[in-house]
Amino acid sequence: MNRFTLLNSIKTMAFSMLLINIFFISGCGGSSDPEMNIIPIAEPVVENTNLNQFSFLKAHNPTLSSDVYLDITNNSVTGRITVNIDVDNLIATYNHNGAEVSVSEVIQSNSSSVNDFTDIVTYTVKTSDGSEDHYKVDLTKFTGLPIVYLTPDNNAVIDSKDDYFKGDVSLDGGRFTNSLQQTSMKIRGRGNSTWYTHPKKPFQMKFDDKTEFLGMPADKKWLFLAEYSDKTMLRNKIAFEMGYISNLDWTPQSAFAEVYISGEYNGTYNITQKVEESDNRAVLGDTGYLLEIDQLERVDDDDIYFYTDKFLINVKEPSIDLASSEYVYIKDLINEFETALYSSQFKDLTLGYAKYIDVDSFIDWYLISEITKNVDSQSFSSIYLNVMPGEKIKMGPLWDFDLSFGNVDYADSQYAAGFWILYHPWFSRLFEDANFVNKVNERFKYFRSNQQYILDKIDQQAEALKWAQQENDDKWQTIGYYVWPNSVVLPSYEEEVTHLKTWYTKRMNWLESALESLK
Repeated sequence: MNRFTLLNSIKTMAFSMLLINIFFISGCGGSSDPEMNIIPIAEPVVENTNLNQFSFLKAHNPTLSSDVYLDITNNSVTGRITVNIDVDNLIATYNHNGAEVSVSEVIQSNSSSVNDFTDIVTYTVKTSDGSEDHYKVDLTKFTGLPIVYLTPDNNAVIDSKDDYFKGDVSLDGGRFTNSLQQTSMKIRGRGNSTWYTHPKKPFQMKFDDKTEFLGMPADKKWLFLAEYSDKTMLRNKIAFEMGYISNLDWTPQSAFAEVYISGEYNGTYNITQKVEESDNRAVLGDTGYLLEIDQLERVDDDDIYFYTDKFLINVKEPSIDLASSEYVYIKDLINEFETALYSSQFKDLTLGYAKYIDVDSFIDWYLISEITKNVDSQSFSSIYLNVMPGEKIKMGPLWDFDLSFGNVDYADSQYAAGFWILYHPWFSRLFEDANFVNKVNERFKYFRSNQQYILDKIDQQAEALKWAQQENDDKWQTIGYYVWPNSVVLPSYEEEVTHLKTWYTKRMNWLESALESLK
């Protein structure tokens, strides 16, 4: 006899005994009032597969600070535990009218069975006759993002850009990426205005060995961008999304995560690959060069750099000696390009600029920088070039877009209308060539056709940060307050995201006609 048949037999016997007792009682006299002899019979419970309440009660889960009730919509059970606690050993309490409840074919005991809710857990409610229904329990831990724990030795304060602090790092990858057990690392501050101006500091972390991190290819150095000025925390991320669909050789990957330092919550960070030579990053081989247009006050004492008529060019990688053959080669190459660009024959395919540069990469870098109207990309900093000997000069990779999409109040780049990168000295000259202008217009059509794709990416990333942005703002309290150099101050995260999308849409509309008018 199977379990369901036995259950039915027991229920039938119990109901029969109830009827016999009723008849016995009613036949043994009692009250003379006929109504007093009537004993109400309880309606038998009707089995079904409904699950009509689901919760985690503090009484059964001592790590909780309060009871947590989840929402049930159709067969989806969703909710959030707002504190950062382990969710791999929680006890659920629920109401149902089935014969049994199981998880992965393991029969559950209400308010006592322990389950791991890191991933979505499917609860199955069955009736005696074999009917069943499935409910997917989707529990968000804290903000739903991976959680990084940085622990400098002796809980030291990371207060230097120059000196590394030794310590350990671990990663709770949650549902979406591999976790990392406690691993040794070194960490220091990084950035310029972001380091000196804002209380939420950016960092550079370095592993002893190449290590996969947050689902990104293994490497040693990782950057923690604070995104303090960008209240959406999305501008760098969305500029990178444009890079992924471009002709640029490489664009950094990044991932959002919650960060604790010495056990204390420090906010949401955009953790990225560093712009550097690596097999998984800017691939330069044994002979390539990574260069940056920079400013004298920003270079380090040991940096090697040179001047053209227009720019200071910092040799980021590899490490070379001043006046070495490598130094002379790269210095001469960039200067020859600039000389050809400003010559009377600059449009000539053999004698002009086209001899020296990969035009497609220059156009894509230009368009992404112009679409986002990145303030520093006009001529200031984080303007990267890469060169392989025997090949043409390429623009890229992209970097430092937190003050793009109008997020600046000290320059005309705050407005959706108007050119900005066009006034970069090299590009202003390139735009004097009708052939270059036509290529830019043709390529802009591609980015225009992907406009909705980028808007969707903004929505997707904002949705992923819906809890994180609240926790981050509780820590740093930036929403609704002016943070240098914001051009607008809005009262909610949602309005900040809407402003970003609106600005981008206006920008694309303006550029379409403005670029066409340059033909």
